[in-house]
Amino acid sequence: MKKNHDVETIASHFASFFKPDVSNSKKSIEASFSIRHTVYAEELKLEPENELKLETDEFDSHSIHCLIQHVGRERFAGTVRIIRSSSADEPLPIEKFCEDSITNAVLHPRNFAREDIVEISRLAVPSEFRRRQMDKFEGAATGSINEDTYSEKELRCFPFIAIGLYLTATAVLMQLNIHHCYVMVEPRLARSMRLVGLEFEQIGPIVDYHGKRAPFFINPMKVQNSLRPGFKELLDTIIDKIASRNMVDRNARDTLFS
Repeated sequence: MKKNHDVETIASHFASFFKPDVSNSKKSIEASFSIRHTVYAEELKLEPENELKLETDEFDSHSIHCLIQHVGRERFAGTVRIIRSSSADEPLPIEKFCEDSITNAVLHPRNFAREDIVEISRLAVPSEFRRRQMDKFEGAATGSINEDTYSEKELRCFPFIAIGLYLTATAVLMQLNIHHCYVMVEPRLARSMRLVGLEFEQIGPIVDYHGKRAPFFINPMKVQNSLRPGFKELLDTIIDKIASRNMVDRNARDTLFS
C-alpha cells in the first residue's frame, strides 16, 4: 500500500508542476529546436552550432514533437520527438544510418507497415532543469536516469522530466495505436528505463553512432502491462492532460500522423 501511495504522490506532484505539450504549435516546435541546439550543439558538441540557435534536420517535417512544460514558470523543461514514415522512400534514421546494426530479423522495421513504425529520438533536457545534485551526471541531458540516486519515495530524487517525456511519447503512440517503436540509445539509458518498467528490447550490437549506442525496440501498446505497479497512474495523468486539451486532434492526425 505504501508503494502505491508513493507513486500516486509522484503523479499528483507531476501534475502540480508539469504538463505535457504535443500541440506542435509554432511556439512549441521552435522551443523544441532551441532546446535541442542548446543540448546537442552547444553542450554535447554532437551537432554544429548555427546563428539561429535551432537544431533541426530532415526528419523534423514528419515528426511529432513532445514537450514537458513547467506550469509555474511557463518554460519548456524538455523535449523528445516521434519520427514517422509514410513510405520506404522516407526511412527512419535507424534505417538510413544504422540499418546494419539491426540483427534481429523478426523485429526489423521492414517487416511492418510504414504507418505502424516510428522512431523516438532527440530527447533533451536543458541545464536549467538539471540543477539538482542528483541530475548532475553524464547522460542527464539526454534522458538517462541516475540509478544511484533514483527513488520513488523521495520526490526530490525522482526524475520527473525524463520519465515525463518518455511517458508523453508513449501516450501519443497509444492514442495512435502504434505497435512498433525504435530508438538508438546508450545501453545505460535503456537500462535505466527498466526502473520505470519501459522494457526496451535490444535488437542489435552496440555501434559508434553519436557515441556508443545500440538499437532497441518497444511495443507502446504493451507498456501499461509492463509498467511497474503504480506508474500507470502517472501515464494515466499524462493521457488525461493530453485528451483534456485535445492535443492529438483530427488536424494533427491528418497532417502529422498520416
